[in-house]
Amino acid sequence: MELKILNKVNSPKDLKSLNRDELKVLADEVRNIIIDKVSKVGGHFGPNLGMVEATIALHYVFNSPIDKMVWDVSHQSYPHKILTGRKNAFINPDEYNSITGYTSQDESEHDFFKIGHTSTSVSLACGLAKARDTKGAKENIIAIIGDGSLSGGEAYEGLNNASASGKNIIIVVNDNDMSISENYGGLYKNLALLRETNGKAEDNFFKSLGFEYHFVKEGNNVDALIETFAKVKDIDHPVVVHIHTIKGNGYKKAEENKESFHYVAPFNVETGESLVKPSGNETYASILGNLLCEKAKDDKSIVAISAATAPFVGLGAFRNKFKDQFIDVGIAEEHAIALASGIASQGAKPVVGIASTFIQRTYDQLSQDLAMNNNPALVMVHNAGIGDNRDVTHLGIFDIPLISNIPNIVYVAPTSKEEYIAMVEWGLEQDKHPVAIRVPAHAVISTNKAVKADFKLNTYEKVIDGSEVAIIGLGAFFSLGEKVQEKLKEATGINATLINPRFISGIDKDMLTELLDNHKLVITLEDGILDGGFGEKISRFYGDKNMKTLNFGATKEFTDRVPMAELNERYHLTEDLIIEDIKKALK
Repeated sequence: MELKILNKVNSPKDLKSLNRDELKVLADEVRNIIIDKVSKVGGHFGPNLGMVEATIALHYVFNSPIDKMVWDVSHQSYPHKILTGRKNAFINPDEYNSITGYTSQDESEHDFFKIGHTSTSVSLACGLAKARDTKGAKENIIAIIGDGSLSGGEAYEGLNNASASGKNIIIVVNDNDMSISENYGGLYKNLALLRETNGKAEDNFFKSLGFEYHFVKEGNNVDALIETFAKVKDIDHPVVVHIHTIKGNGYKKAEENKESFHYVAPFNVETGESLVKPSGNETYASILGNLLCEKAKDDKSIVAISAATAPFVGLGAFRNKFKDQFIDVGIAEEHAIALASGIASQGAKPVVGIASTFIQRTYDQLSQDLAMNNNPALVMVHNAGIGDNRDVTHLGIFDIPLISNIPNIVYVAPTSKEEYIAMVEWGLEQDKHPVAIRVPAHAVISTNKAVKADFKLNTYEKVIDGSEVAIIGLGAFFSLGEKVQEKLKEATGINATLINPRFISGIDKDMLTELLDNHKLVITLEDGILDGGFGEKISRFYGDKNMKTLNFGATKEFTDRVPMAELNERYHLTEDLIIEDIKKALK
């Protein structure tokens, strides 16, 4: 495609020489290359299309990187990247993977943080503003936050602090009446009222906190945006600019189907149909959804809770069929856990679905609100594990140390569909502890062997009774343990014991003690970081005993889009490398 204006723009300062008509052409060109790239490789779609004009206006009025912009979540930062020297990563297919999907100070002087979790921008901007003030500088500090991000607790903490600072901080609220899913919460009634009254309603959430307030009705109108941003530039007190945008603007199907086009796999631009054809196979998320729907027909005490990601955690159908038994808290994982504890305290059966990368946000609630009160809520931890090419902001490897070391919480890891269903049923019906289930992130494995929904706490299952070496394969890595057991027997003649521990949060002292009789080595396999993880519990048990141990899992590090094959080599997670290490240990 011909890029008449974008070809002239290599940095934000190049915008200053363009006239308003050229800026509008630029918006079309930016939007078109986003559509073109994302349709080929996937990515965040609707959020970026809705922020094209606002991003152009921000860079036209302000002086980045002297004036500092913080993009909340940063899944709407593609236009910003295009205007700040990274356009080739959207134009040239050979450079598509040269940048991340989020802001990163490693990529550009115009980015100040790696951000991939929501509701953080105002707090980070407050930090930038305070640092500016201590140095006696005068630059503008701008936080760009979506309305969905305002449902997160940190956003309120940041707003409260920002309004009290009394200094320059400009908060741009991108209001498209949509989070990932539909917005939920009382705040959105006020945003709707402000939209309906063109920002003139007396009842104004932002003014009540002490902010000067401006409303831009046409948030995809470059002229209107420039006019308002120019008014607040160099302001000497906190201000909110509330802009009403259209999520998915410029691509009709994304405008009409905002949830499904929030993040997309490669798709056909003409039809909007995904190029990644669904396998038709069930997933662990869909199994959960179907199971809960069946049970909820007869059990009104089941309450499903999502933090704005219902389809991802298997609760899309449940949301539609059981509206009175479903709560979407918005992007507020902390609230979701405390809410579940309250529900469970009264004998109902809450089921919370949260991705591993977001469960990190709930540590205090898991500990204080849930575990300390020992309320039997069921928490489903999705997309956990080392994973292939995961962005640094969305790693799923920290949940095992985080959850399994909190008293009272029982954290379990199923190895198959049958065990998974049994664990869900057990977690729903038992009333002694909070239960968390580490949902396998791989394709569904079915053994066709019935598993009773009756688990004795911290009791492991010995699948193969062998000698000399014991392999304890946790959850998703049990299948790796099976392969190692088989290959070790072929290579060395050793018939290793194979154990499915089931429980992440505790150890089976009786079984581990039995292994001392005829075993020299115990190895553990876990799909997460080793530090503070499951394997260390086993090693600690054997620390004063005559038993060698080897722990296999991920190193404590942040990885960024590293292929799984490379991580397997780095962490010795292939059968051959594990067997080599076993041989060395036995010598």
